[in-house]
Amino acid sequence: MHTSTTWDADPVKSFKEFVSTTAFAETGRRQRADGTLRIPSAASAKIYLFMFNNVTGWLQEQGLAFSKVRHTDLLRFIERTVKGKRVLNSKIAYRYLRLLERCYEHLGVTPNPAQLAILGIDRAHMAKDEAGRTLSEDQLERFFAALPAEAPRRRRSTPFDGWKRRRDRAMQVVIALAGLRVSEAVGLLLDEVGKQATIDGGIELTITPSEKHDTSHEHTVALPREGADELRAWMDEREAMAIPGDFVFPANLTGARMTRKTVYMQMRATFERAGMDLSRSGGRTLRNTFAKRQLDQGADPDELKDVLGLALERSAADYKLTRVKPDPEQ
Repeated sequence: MHTSTTWDADPVKSFKEFVSTTAFAETGRRQRADGTLRIPSAASAKIYLFMFNNVTGWLQEQGLAFSKVRHTDLLRFIERTVKGKRVLNSKIAYRYLRLLERCYEHLGVTPNPAQLAILGIDRAHMAKDEAGRTLSEDQLERFFAALPAEAPRRRRSTPFDGWKRRRDRAMQVVIALAGLRVSEAVGLLLDEVGKQATIDGGIELTITPSEKHDTSHEHTVALPREGADELRAWMDEREAMAIPGDFVFPANLTGARMTRKTVYMQMRATFERAGMDLSRSGGRTLRNTFAKRQLDQGADPDELKDVLGLALERSAADYKLTRVKPDPEQ
């Protein structure tokens, strides 16, 4: 039996034993359709443990015992800054507090410090973090129509003139139709692109954390045929150009890594050519649009979590609640 004493002595061990139990599932109050409790998958448990380790590492630095923490301590944890910027945005901070709320509920700590800390979050700021925008089908078509165009062959001095435009075109199509983060597209590796076509002519992309942002989680997503055709054409050209290195979308002929800033600028230019509002344009809008289309096609939060490479089911559920706001322009 876990007590406050055992959690104070070795909080990480205690949490490891707790997170994969029905007791943990009960605190989350999440059930499957058949009414049985939803115990976290191994992948989700790993993410929960990563988060818990971050908290307990900070508590140890502060000389605080887990069971003696006050809500003001937790607010200090989530409001930490580095070079003037908050380490955790409000939505991620909320997930940390919800996880801790479940732990303190399990231990019977009252008042629950995490619950009190949740009440102290700037909810207006959290709503701003969570706000999102998606493109309508018509707007998405306008975006595709505005992608970087082919350089006219009669104006090419070599067969590969204008190759960066074709690279940018393929990358933006992949981001839009596979729901990739910009960091995942920038870090996409050749061996992460499936060699065999799917039954409908698409390509499976197996995204790994390698060369990507540290929030990327391994997942597989199907790039549909229209995106696969663009990607195959670019990869054939990349091979013909004998560009070295492992990046699918290299920055230059030496195979160097592209910067995210470059991708953002190129996408912004596409939105501008499409005549759409630039205030919220970019990779997040395209990723939100992918998520919205998945939900419209009947995906549930579990399935959406998998294809987006999200850490928690709650992250996927957020798309249903906050990230399907239509662009007011239409």
